[in-house]
Amino acid sequence: MIVTERERGRDIGRGRSRLHALGARRGIRSWVSRIVPWAKDRRQTTAPPRDPAYQFLMAAGTKYPVDPVDLEEYLSTHPLGVDAGPLRDLIEFPPDDIEVVYSPRDCRTLVSAVPEESEMDPHVRDCIRSYTEDWAIVIRKRSMSIDDTPRGSWACSIFDLKNSLPDALLPNLLDRTPNEEIDRQNDDQRKSNRHKELFALHPSPDEEEPIERLSVPDVPKEHFGQRLLVKCLSLKFEIEIEPIFASLALYDVKEKKKISENFYFDLNSEQMKGLLRPHVPPAAITTLARSAIFSITYPSQDVFLVIKLEKVLQQGDIGECAEPYMIFKEADATKNKEKLEKLKSQADQFCQRLGKYRMPFAWTAIHLMNIVSSAGSLERDSTEVEISTGGSWSERRNSSIVGRRSLERTTSGDDACNLTSFRPATLTVTNFFKQEGDRLSDEDLYKFLADMRRPSSVLRRLRPITAQLKIDISPAPENPHYCLTPELLQVKLYPDSRVRPTREILEFPARDVYVPNTTYRNLLYIYPQSLNFANRQGSARNITVKVQFMYGEDPSNAMPVIFGKSSCSEFSKEAYTAVVYHNRSPDFHEEIKVKLPATLTDHHHLLFTFYHVSCQQKQNTPLETPVGYTWIPMLQNGRLKTGQFCLPVSLEKPPQAYSVLSPEVPLPGMKWVDNHKGVFNVEVVTVSSIHTQDPYLDKFFALVNALDEHMFPVRIGDMRIMENNLENELKSSISALNSSQLEPVVRFLHLLLDKLILLVVRPPVIAGQIVNLGQASFEAMASIINRLHKNLEGNHDQHGRNSLLSSYIYYVFRLPNTYPNSPSPGPGGLGGSVHYATMARSAVRPASLNLNRSRSLSNSNPDISGTPTSPDDEVRSIIGSKAMDRSCNRMSSHTETSSFLQTLTGRLPTKKLFHEELALQWVVCSGSVRESALQQAWFFFELMVKSMVHHLYFNDKLDAPRKSRFPERFMDDIAALVSTIASDIVSRFQKDTEMVERLNTSLAFFLNDLLSVMDRGFVFSLIKTCYKQVSSKLYSLPNPSVLVSLRLDFLRIVCSHEHYVTLNLPCSLLTPPASPSPSVSSSSGFSTNVQDQKIANMFELSVPFRQQHYLAGLVLTELAVIVDPDAEGLFGLHKKVINMVHNLLSSHDSDPRYSDPQTKARVAMLYLPLIGIIMETVPQLYDFTATDDYESESGSMISQTVAMAIAGTSVPQLTRPGSFLLTSSSGRQHTTFSAESSRSLLICLLWVLKNADETVLQKWFTDLSVLQLNRLLDLLYLCVSCFEYKGKKVFERMNSLTFKKSKDMRAKLEEAILGSIGARQEMVRRKRSPSGSAFGSQENLRWRKDMTHWRQNTEKLDKSRAEIEHEALIDGNLATEANLIILDTLEIVVQTVSVTESKESILGGVLKVLLHSMACNQSAVYLQHCFATQRALVSKFPELLFEEETEQCADLCLRLLRHCSSSISTIRSHASASLYLLMRQNFEIGNVSNFARVKMQVTMSLSSLVGTSQNFNEEFLRRSLKTILTYAEEDLELRETTFPDQVQDLVFNLHMILSDTVKMKEHQEDPEMLIDLMYRIAKGYQTSPDLRLTWLQNMAGKHSERSNHAEAAQCLVHSAALVAEYLSMLEDRKYLPVGCVTFQNISSNVLEESAVSDDVVSPDEEGICSGKYFTESGLVGLLEQAAASFSMAGMYEAVNEVYKVLIPIHEANRDAKKLSTIHGKLQEAFSKIVHQDGKRMFGTYFRVGFYGTKFGDLDEQEFVYKEPAITKLAEISHRLEGFYGERFGEDVVEVIKDSNPVDKCKLDPNKAYIQITYVEPYFDTYEMKDRITYFDKNYNLRRFMYCTPFTLDGRAHGELHEQFKRKTILTTSHAFPYIKTRVNVTHKEEIILTPIEVAIEDMQKKTQELAFATHQDPADPKMLQMVLQGSVGTTVNQGPLEVAQVFLSEIPSDPKLFRHHNKLRLCFKDFTKRCEDALRKNKSLIGPDQKEYQRELERNYHRLKEALQPLINRKIPQLYKAVLPVTCHRYNLLECIRNQILVFLSSNSK
Repeated sequence: MIVTERERGRDIGRGRSRLHALGARRGIRSWVSRIVPWAKDRRQTTAPPRDPAYQFLMAAGTKYPVDPVDLEEYLSTHPLGVDAGPLRDLIEFPPDDIEVVYSPRDCRTLVSAVPEESEMDPHVRDCIRSYTEDWAIVIRKRSMSIDDTPRGSWACSIFDLKNSLPDALLPNLLDRTPNEEIDRQNDDQRKSNRHKELFALHPSPDEEEPIERLSVPDVPKEHFGQRLLVKCLSLKFEIEIEPIFASLALYDVKEKKKISENFYFDLNSEQMKGLLRPHVPPAAITTLARSAIFSITYPSQDVFLVIKLEKVLQQGDIGECAEPYMIFKEADATKNKEKLEKLKSQADQFCQRLGKYRMPFAWTAIHLMNIVSSAGSLERDSTEVEISTGGSWSERRNSSIVGRRSLERTTSGDDACNLTSFRPATLTVTNFFKQEGDRLSDEDLYKFLADMRRPSSVLRRLRPITAQLKIDISPAPENPHYCLTPELLQVKLYPDSRVRPTREILEFPARDVYVPNTTYRNLLYIYPQSLNFANRQGSARNITVKVQFMYGEDPSNAMPVIFGKSSCSEFSKEAYTAVVYHNRSPDFHEEIKVKLPATLTDHHHLLFTFYHVSCQQKQNTPLETPVGYTWIPMLQNGRLKTGQFCLPVSLEKPPQAYSVLSPEVPLPGMKWVDNHKGVFNVEVVTVSSIHTQDPYLDKFFALVNALDEHMFPVRIGDMRIMENNLENELKSSISALNSSQLEPVVRFLHLLLDKLILLVVRPPVIAGQIVNLGQASFEAMASIINRLHKNLEGNHDQHGRNSLLSSYIYYVFRLPNTYPNSPSPGPGGLGGSVHYATMARSAVRPASLNLNRSRSLSNSNPDISGTPTSPDDEVRSIIGSKAMDRSCNRMSSHTETSSFLQTLTGRLPTKKLFHEELALQWVVCSGSVRESALQQAWFFFELMVKSMVHHLYFNDKLDAPRKSRFPERFMDDIAALVSTIASDIVSRFQKDTEMVERLNTSLAFFLNDLLSVMDRGFVFSLIKTCYKQVSSKLYSLPNPSVLVSLRLDFLRIVCSHEHYVTLNLPCSLLTPPASPSPSVSSSSGFSTNVQDQKIANMFELSVPFRQQHYLAGLVLTELAVIVDPDAEGLFGLHKKVINMVHNLLSSHDSDPRYSDPQTKARVAMLYLPLIGIIMETVPQLYDFTATDDYESESGSMISQTVAMAIAGTSVPQLTRPGSFLLTSSSGRQHTTFSAESSRSLLICLLWVLKNADETVLQKWFTDLSVLQLNRLLDLLYLCVSCFEYKGKKVFERMNSLTFKKSKDMRAKLEEAILGSIGARQEMVRRKRSPSGSAFGSQENLRWRKDMTHWRQNTEKLDKSRAEIEHEALIDGNLATEANLIILDTLEIVVQTVSVTESKESILGGVLKVLLHSMACNQSAVYLQHCFATQRALVSKFPELLFEEETEQCADLCLRLLRHCSSSISTIRSHASASLYLLMRQNFEIGNVSNFARVKMQVTMSLSSLVGTSQNFNEEFLRRSLKTILTYAEEDLELRETTFPDQVQDLVFNLHMILSDTVKMKEHQEDPEMLIDLMYRIAKGYQTSPDLRLTWLQNMAGKHSERSNHAEAAQCLVHSAALVAEYLSMLEDRKYLPVGCVTFQNISSNVLEESAVSDDVVSPDEEGICSGKYFTESGLVGLLEQAAASFSMAGMYEAVNEVYKVLIPIHEANRDAKKLSTIHGKLQEAFSKIVHQDGKRMFGTYFRVGFYGTKFGDLDEQEFVYKEPAITKLAEISHRLEGFYGERFGEDVVEVIKDSNPVDKCKLDPNKAYIQITYVEPYFDTYEMKDRITYFDKNYNLRRFMYCTPFTLDGRAHGELHEQFKRKTILTTSHAFPYIKTRVNVTHKEEIILTPIEVAIEDMQKKTQELAFATHQDPADPKMLQMVLQGSVGTTVNQGPLEVAQVFLSEIPSDPKLFRHHNKLRLCFKDFTKRCEDALRKNKSLIGPDQKEYQRELERNYHRLKEALQPLINRKIPQLYKAVLPVTCHRYNLLECIRNQILVFLSSNSK
């Protein structure tokens, strides 16, 4: 079966054409057909599949997809019953869908860069054509038409706050309008002014790269690196005596390479230039440039800018000539005037004589990156940098600048080296190094430069030449004016040719750059390097080399092609090297730049003439003497000769015909220097887009051109190839292309691929035989593109398409001309150029090309005379004129052409079509070639598609029926190709992941493209083939997710077709299977008669649905399968499949073709099954109701799913709050979708509901069960939460977080763990990394552009205020539109169910969704419609609220009241109207003339609103209350009833509650005042237990927030007492508390909860005590909370008391579990009491008094404040002063520092005074019996005491005998702890102590301290010694002793003081006794080191005792008089007892 290539070629040539191909195709087809039965057999015989997910997959009908409708057949058999219009466009693709456009390529320069010669060889001609012809672009029209305006920019503002009007009454509100009329009005209003595009408001899902996005490749263009503008401003030396010439170039030290050509500039003054006038021709303006643009592709730290200076040759070596510049200073000019004059005259002489010769002078270098980094980032004011001593600046290396990759000229290189954004710098170079004559070579230069970077540079030690060179360095502007290319062409924007230009300097990149040639460039650089004349006889010392480019041997044949340097002519015929004085072996550093002729002959050569220059003027000595000659022929065997040469030098002029030989050839009779050895080193380098400089490419191009031109034999290298040998040589040269270097392959890529394609299409005729080179060319192409793919990784887009190749296909490739040249030999012949002239229809052509063609045409055929028009025009006149017109028949134009060609060539050629040949070659190839083609399938697919489009376009078949466009054999090839590739994907996806992903996307894009050009039914069958193969494989896979993921990518790309909707036949109506309804054809008209159809078929993925809406069916089936909870292996794909659906709908939404509502309804019809699918997923959706801020989910690093996957366990179902969502019917555990996926899914649902036909929806709702309808309502409930308006703050918060990063990390981790990440994404990520060569690619969407979603710009983290506001605005618009869609749907549901029996349960659900939407943040627009719907609902079904859904009635009242306090008047108007109607309906429906329910609910709602809402505004609420009153007054119907009065009572009551609320608002920041007000409001609700309970709980909440746990516990105890009180009235159960009395032990305050007043409502009355707490379980709950709060407060004893109430209840219920918990907690509490003994602290108390009118109610009020334990006086003082200071002004508030009584008259009335005093709990002596523990002494406190010292004359402190003390005892209204932290002082008493009483108190205190320290256990020696020291130490002896001396030295004269005197005396007695005990104790505790200290203490004690003795023993006789005459003995006994009693009392009184 295998035939040789040549044989097959000949077979085809002879007409036995397709046998081989058909055989291959048949083989493949039979193999494909075998797949299916094999799969079937297997399915029947094998065991059930392992994965239950796949039972579902099979059941879903995806096992094999249904057969699609034959689309072409369908469209042809179903007449279109629609007039032109938007609906008509849905049916068929537009006629001008595809167009081939020839777009002129941009030319940078004013004149196109083409050679000047008219005669060119074929290769040059091909190159020029390749660089100048127009781009051939295929445009799929629809792709461009979608506008790119940013979404949301036009979105109307929602919240119009400023222009709010006072509340107006709604017109006609009180009229009795029929419900139907109300519904109709509401509907009209709701439907007006709606957003057309829902997705415009929704940020598209965050995707790395949408897979269907195919970037339009960059236009091929000339490569530039990062561009640097260098301006040379001035050059000044210390002395100015002669002209100096400068040049600049860039060098890379590391690469040891010169990386730019030289830039020559001249900064000499006119006077200096004048010295050279005799030698220099007039200067061309192009040579006067002083600024240059350098390009650096690979910037690095090793780049230097080297400046070299030369001067006119003079006698003396460089050192001598430089000496004056080093020794003379400008400042000494007058001093050295004579010497300078002499130097000037010498210079003048040298200029006159030697003006055309130069000598090296000096050099310096600038380390470029240091300048760039020190100049810093881009700020446009320039920096000045001075560079003084060589090398010093290079030490500083700054690598902090981050390289930014610019899209226009991206380069890769050292990341720290960025030349695009630094601040322009002006450099002043002040030192130059003189050139060393023996160190001129580049090698020496690299050593110097490397040395400059070292700190101890050798150069620094050299003596510099001082000068000043000023240059500017800056990033080059984007489009500089007055710019010249390296070829001196003017770059566009060159307004004036007389302006001094800027030169673009050609770069020699440090490493290869892979960019195809796009412009003509043909330059040669000659670098003479060294000469060795050491062994030459004769005088040759001052040597210069003259270089000429010759086209013949005569001296006059020198060509003027050498570029001038500076201030000279543009081109010259010769160039001289600089002279090194008296050196026989000089080095050179010249660069000579030559413009190469386009066509070279054997006679072109470089001629080098060596001269000795005579510097001294001697008689009879010529100025220059020739001393040698050598040359380099330019061509060697037809190839340009370049490289490094070491040439021999001839002493004589070369002989005739020397130029064709090399100087190495020993010519007879010639004399050579040094015996013909090589003595002259020179390097020749070319930069050319003509010469490939690669032998393999050269050979290939030469052979192909020889074929074209029929020029035999062909000379290649040393070979002569004859025609009979040509075939083998051609084939070997094609296969040898693999060996060529990559860089030239890329440079000549366009031409190379063109030639290979030409060989495929036009098999050459060799020796009369057609040779088929298709296979060889195909293999070569496959190999080349694979090389590019492997070696240029940085150039790939996200799909792995190499940008160079994709831009070749997009712009360059066109169908080759399929007519070969005339077989006649000779130089003429009809070149391939005619083909290009016919194809490219742009008239822009270089004149030279036209001229050339006209010649060749007339020469090739004598019958045609040379006409005045060029053949280009002539052929265009034959072909082009018709081809231009779309309506003409292109086929006929080709027929004419062929006859025209026949007259030229004498026969019609064989014609092959490229796409057919390509498909054939691909199908039949095998082995490594097939593998190569598979690796880069995208390339061949895109090539094939473009070829097909061109073929249809030029054969005028784009309008032909699709079935007849392509031959059957080609379609067979395509089918075979697709089938084998699909099987490759299926069989290799686990092994070659990356390759298979590329292959999969390539195949999908190919099929997408085919849908635009081929029979679409055929393409659908190809899609089905792919699906079948995947499905067969899926069945046997344990983990299907990777393959399903590939299938999703495939489907998503196919569905991104621009006519996707049309492909789905949106206007065909589904035929109900097996029903007698009309046939498909009859029902296919656009009747809106939906009844004919079975509605269910439209909403389910039925077979008819999936057949007729083929692609949509596939999409929805994928969605259904993947989101199904049973599909276990697929949950990693949720996001992917949801994004696919989201993006599809989003693209339809923004597509202007579908903007018409009727059209959009048709599109939405394709997605009706989506509603059912999403309803099935309800239990899996993310619960947006559970949290206000669903972003928090994204913030967490790892989702629960992933965490579980890591742990290896299944994922638990997240439970939902009972209020929301039906529980899933089975108890299955679902994986929950992420918030983002759920949101995307829900927006899709809303889009379908918004755009679908309402009647269709209504019919379907009718068919749904109650359960399904409720599930739909659950879904809508979730939507409300999901699209709630978040507000600006959320956007600001998201902005401040690095939100994107954490999300990305999380997503990547999830993908990695769950295994859904693919190699493609991995590859994309790799390609994006900065490594590799980067020539950036712009990104657009493939055909559809980006569909312009409004996208959140998550990349840019810091958004501006305006952006945040804009996002918030769009979010608000989205919330409004989403909720309006929900409202529309609810209305449809209401209409559907209002007639059914089960309406109650459904209507309850509707009401629930409505109320939920009212509770969320909504816009005014939405709320108006929402209230209208709510009013209609209540009006239609009043019993729903007042009888069934009573809880919802309460809810509604709360919602309405909340909106009554809105700041927007329209919302208030509607809310007031709704509330009024609610009252009225309740009044009318009630049996009694009362609306008690609404009254009570409104009152309760207000209280709850006041207690909980932060942003509630009472002013607006008052206005709404006024509106309600107005309605009541104007309601004529009810004027005679009690209704208006009841409304008035209610409104006044609400108003009163509001007043307290106002104060609450004012005191929001004052926690004590806030709690006081809440307390007051709660007290106001004493008769309304439910409300009081609400407020007590509000207070408990506020306390808990501030960690006042004791107070929170008290609130809860009060709540429990209140509940107990009412429970005891309701039911008599022994184990329940009797009422609040039971709670007395917990707090004495609870008795205030007794329900004993007259107006207590009976608890069994409806609506009273109806809350959940007024039950036994409610009571238990409150008590448990109270116990928990007490525990947190550390009051464990109270915990016990609470449980004493609870335990009987649990015992009665026999609840052992609860009892066990309680006893556990009790054990815990008592353990803590034991362990924390002595460590607990409960609170600190302060008396706070307020004085001043500014305090309002608080003026002259006194409170006791309870503060946290260990609060210092300073802390509370600071807090209150700060708080009130902020409120009234810091200068207004003053703290009274003392505790004295305040005299208000003395206070400033304009100030606010606060008096704060520390107080301690105060107990009477009798109380101390019961208050034993620390807890006892800190609980139930009502009395507090503080002391104030004073003297009678007003001072606080005085002498001992003057010091009085005031004790103030305060009593509070309630005991602490209470339900608030400050309690009013209700009673105050004062006790005044006299000085002696003060002394007694002090002594008693001291004695107590001593006693405590002595008896402490365990003993504390330190504390004991401290107290002792304070009592008996020498320093304090004055203390107790002085007191005794003041009060005990004399007996008081006042008998009232006798007792005090005696009491003090006894105190001292006790004191000395205690001192003695303490000393004794201390003695037992001390060590030997403290014995002396002990003795000292004892001495002090004895001294004190002696001093006190007489005072203590002096008694007052009057106190000891006998009352009865008794014996002395008895008297003494009595006295003793009495004294002891006194001592005891005195010790206890403290």
